[in-house]
Amino acid sequence: MLSTVDPAEIPRLLRKVLGPRWDFTIDGDRLEICHQDHATPYCPPRQALPWPDLLALLEAAFADQGVPCAVCLPLRCGRETELTISAVQALDPVLKDGGTIPYRQGFIPQPVVRLTAERAADGSLQDGFLTSFVNTSRVELIPDLDAYAAAFDQLLSVLSRLSLHARHITFHGRLTIWQRRQVEGITLRFDHAGAPLGDLVLLWNAAHPDRLALDLGTSLERLAWTRARIPWHHLIFGPLTEAAPYDVLDAIRTATLLLANGITPTARGAGSITRRVLQRIPPGTVALGLSRAVRQFSRFWQGAHPLTGNWQAVAEQMDEQLAENGA
Repeated sequence: MLSTVDPAEIPRLLRKVLGPRWDFTIDGDRLEICHQDHATPYCPPRQALPWPDLLALLEAAFADQGVPCAVCLPLRCGRETELTISAVQALDPVLKDGGTIPYRQGFIPQPVVRLTAERAADGSLQDGFLTSFVNTSRVELIPDLDAYAAAFDQLLSVLSRLSLHARHITFHGRLTIWQRRQVEGITLRFDHAGAPLGDLVLLWNAAHPDRLALDLGTSLERLAWTRARIPWHHLIFGPLTEAAPYDVLDAIRTATLLLANGITPTARGAGSITRRVLQRIPPGTVALGLSRAVRQFSRFWQGAHPLTGNWQAVAEQMDEQLAENGA
C-alpha cells in the first residue's frame, strides 16, 4: 500500500470537531463514539413525512452545509456492474481510473438496484433491506483528513433537520485500511438509537493516495424508517402491504424502476436483471391487476429521479411479460 493516510489521526481530529460531549472508546483498531446523553429515549415525530417532503428536506439540509444536489447517474451503469449499485460510482474516474475529475459530486439521491439484499433463512428479505432503493449519499473529493472529520459534524446537522438528533447517534468501526482492487479506504458507520443507518467512508485510489474522497451514504427508505419507527413493510408498501407477499411487492417495485428507465428483459446485460426480477412475480398476479401497484411505485421513483416511461406503459409491459412467463 502506498497510502499516506494515518488512521490513528482520525480519533484526534474527530475529538476536535465533535467537542467534549462525546465519549471515545478505542479498543485496538476498533473505535466507538457516543454522545454523553445517548441513553435518553428517542420519541419519533407524531407524523411521518411524505417521501417528496423528506427528500426535499434532506436536500435542503445538505445544501445548507455547502453540499449542492447533483444529477443522478443513469441506472444502466455500463462499467463493472450492469446497473448502478451505489452513488459513489460517480467518483469512478478518480477512484478506479486514477483521474482527477469525477462524473459528478455533491448530494446524490441515487436509485439503485442490488440483488444482494440480506435475506432470512427462508429466503425472504430482512427488515431494512430492499432489492431497489434510493441511495442518498454525499460523494465528493476532499482535500484532507480534516475535511473527512468535518463531514461527521456536518452529518449531525443534517440529521438534526430530520429530527434525528446528535445524542442518539453513535459512530463506530475499525481504524484499518481495506483494499478492493485499485481502491483503498476506511469505513466508519453510524447508528441512530440502536438502528443501523449508514456509513462514512474515506476513499482513495491506491496509486494516488493524495486524492481523497468521501462517501457518506444511507438510503431514503432507511432514514424514513429510523425516523418514524413504524413496521418496515407498512412504511415501504403502504396500502399495498396486505395485497401480496412482501417479496412479490419488492419485485414489482424494482421492475417498475427498471422498466420505467427503459431496461427491458433480455438474456444478457442489464436487461437480464429485469428478467430475473420479473421471474419473482407469480404469473397469476396479472389476473389481479398491477396498475395500482405500478402507479404507487412510479410515483415514489419519480420523486427521486425522472422516469423515461409512464406508469401505464410500465404496467402494460409488466402484464405482457408476466403473461409470457406463465404461458
